[in-house]
Amino acid sequence: MSRSLIIVESPTKVRTLKKFLGKDFEIKASSGHVKDLPKNGLGVDLKNDFQPEYVLIPGKKKILDEILQASRKATAIYLAPDPDREGEAIAWHIAEALKVDPEIVYRAEFNEITKSAVLKAIKNPRRLNSDRYEAQKARRVLDRLVGYELSPLLWEKVKRGLSAGRVQSVAVRIVCDRENQVQEFKPAEHWRIEVELQGPSGPPFPARLVKIEGKPAEISNQSGAEEICAYLKNAVFQVSEVESKERQKNPPPPFITSTIQQEAYRRLNFPVKKTMFLAQQLYEGVELNAEGPVGLITYLRTDSVRVAQEALDAVRLFIRDQYGPQYLPPQPNLFRSRRGAQEAHEAIRPTSLEYVPEKIESQLSPDLFRLYQLIWNRFLASQFSPAIYDTIAIDIQALNGSAGPKKFSLRASGSTLRFPGFLSVYRDLEEEEKEEQAPEEKSEPGILPPLSPHAALVPKNISPSQHFTAPPPRFTEASLVRELEENGIGRPSTYATILSQIQEKNYIKKIKGKFYPTELGKLVNVLLVKSFPDILDLEFTAEMEEKLDQIESGREKWTEVLKNFFTPFQESLKRAKSEMRKVRGATTPTDVVCDVCGKPMVIRWGRNGEFLSCSGYPSCRNTKNFTRGESGQIQPLARESSAKSIPESGITCSQCGRPMVIKRGRYGEFLACSGYPQCKNTLPLGKDLPCPAEGCSGTLVQRRAKGRRFFYGCSRYPECRFILRGSLVRESCPQCQAPFLVQENDETKCIRTGCHYSRSASESLETSPPAPG
Repeated sequence: MSRSLIIVESPTKVRTLKKFLGKDFEIKASSGHVKDLPKNGLGVDLKNDFQPEYVLIPGKKKILDEILQASRKATAIYLAPDPDREGEAIAWHIAEALKVDPEIVYRAEFNEITKSAVLKAIKNPRRLNSDRYEAQKARRVLDRLVGYELSPLLWEKVKRGLSAGRVQSVAVRIVCDRENQVQEFKPAEHWRIEVELQGPSGPPFPARLVKIEGKPAEISNQSGAEEICAYLKNAVFQVSEVESKERQKNPPPPFITSTIQQEAYRRLNFPVKKTMFLAQQLYEGVELNAEGPVGLITYLRTDSVRVAQEALDAVRLFIRDQYGPQYLPPQPNLFRSRRGAQEAHEAIRPTSLEYVPEKIESQLSPDLFRLYQLIWNRFLASQFSPAIYDTIAIDIQALNGSAGPKKFSLRASGSTLRFPGFLSVYRDLEEEEKEEQAPEEKSEPGILPPLSPHAALVPKNISPSQHFTAPPPRFTEASLVRELEENGIGRPSTYATILSQIQEKNYIKKIKGKFYPTELGKLVNVLLVKSFPDILDLEFTAEMEEKLDQIESGREKWTEVLKNFFTPFQESLKRAKSEMRKVRGATTPTDVVCDVCGKPMVIRWGRNGEFLSCSGYPSCRNTKNFTRGESGQIQPLARESSAKSIPESGITCSQCGRPMVIKRGRYGEFLACSGYPQCKNTLPLGKDLPCPAEGCSGTLVQRRAKGRRFFYGCSRYPECRFILRGSLVRESCPQCQAPFLVQENDETKCIRTGCHYSRSASESLETSPPAPG
């Protein structure tokens, strides 16, 4: 029997689509891209207008053969990967491989995996979009040219294994620039003066000094503050003006990719990578007991805040029925997307208001529920009425006739929530953070006593307080995503990848949730900025993103964009090969003296970063780790402190009884006796830790996979195939009391697979491979 063929990229989508498309359709999954540039070689024909030389991705031949076999029997073929550039490229490559009449090949796009949306897409298909495909092709070729040319340069000048990228290197620069601002920041002292005043009636209230002689009150030292306090102590306080008004706080727009990443990090402590992983599951379909797989949210990679009219009508009806007509604005709330947004997409929202989070909570994992509830509440809030506050501002004059005619102005302000509006379902943390960053402008909460102009006030207490200006905050995952978006760096689908890459390459490290550049990251950034100022320029990178958007809209030719980029890039590359400072093999002199032979020590670069080495090498092979003080001075570490010490509850050497320490070798960390070289006993990390698999009597041992990835595996393999990626955390699970937790990326979770305990890694205690048993 002839059937139509639908090709998606995810096997999960196949299960969801089969539920409502019936027997008239055969559905196949490509499991992502089927073709890409080769791993070995540039893969771009520079002499033929930058034509990419795509090859079949290893492991995809079987998948493609199954698609080709199914296509021979199909009466119509609908290519339905994701509705973005990557999805268009997947569809294009599959179409090129199909050996069928092109007239029966269509492109179907849907922003949500629901029966109505999918059937509508199949009923109204289109042809493949060459402009969108060329925009993706231009980005892929552009990134390959930059990475393939810059990375070998870094191998030669710094060390092997490094990489550079058109966007990731700019992200590293942003973090390095912020760190420079923090280090160079000089805190400035300033004082605030608050006076507690009593009116004719009611309780006392605080007022802050805001102006002196009509100018903003700027008090830079203690003596100035004490002089003003002495003046105010004998001053007469009088109300000069009372202003009462209504203030509305409008609801936030529904989520787009960048904002859901930021809010999930702030509210749920979810790393960006985890947020996208969970959102992908919600989009592709989650198993609900009675209905099977259901797509709960719309497409997750979007920069548009547009909402379909059908969804607007449904949510307005839901708000009226569930919360009351007072919470429903007269007209739908409409929001404006940023310039260049893909308005063909929608904002991230629930696909149906039938699936209330609390009703399906038992069928979702805790993390899926929390993210779905966040998306649900934000979408509802976007169509609520504004919150309404009653605000009051009281201006007060302080005069002291005996101390001169100086005029001091104070202000007391307060606000009360009259109508909660959208705050009934969603509090906007971003606005709260902005208010916290500007405390001078923030209204004091609470109710002020009724006062009228010219009312006399009595000072009860005068409180000066010292403050210092603070440096700009270091980036978190949320604030770095916002910085990338505001500067036009990258696109919704790339933020999670960017953050992962810069950490995996050891350019950036995360400490208590904040991003710090490593010494390697600082060095690479300085070298690249000096040799390639255009490529690492934020405005240039943003302009290139706009060029890619113009290619997609048909206003630019992709080959011309690449030509205009590549010519000056080649010139910079040629100059950098001869002029860039070579760090590999180079040494930096220090004042540290070798404690073995007495010669000065120098800084060298190794596979694990900088270290101190004796200048008499190879005659003297003494080495040390070191740290840099606040002023940059070199502080060598004693050998005991160069390795991380095992706590008292840790391991003792089975051969000599001394404590064992963690050291790093060619293949990663291992346990070594602190009595080395007298005792050379070593152990792999995790040895003798019981395997968490139910009913298994094995122990965990550290193993090495291809690509030098490390993981913990059961000693009884292949009988037990339990594996554990990440670092073990010496802390019991608060939920099931398992003896250890495991940290992977920025998430800390229980070692037992049946326990769903999870939290942000920034909340974790000491993280290191634990003592056995």
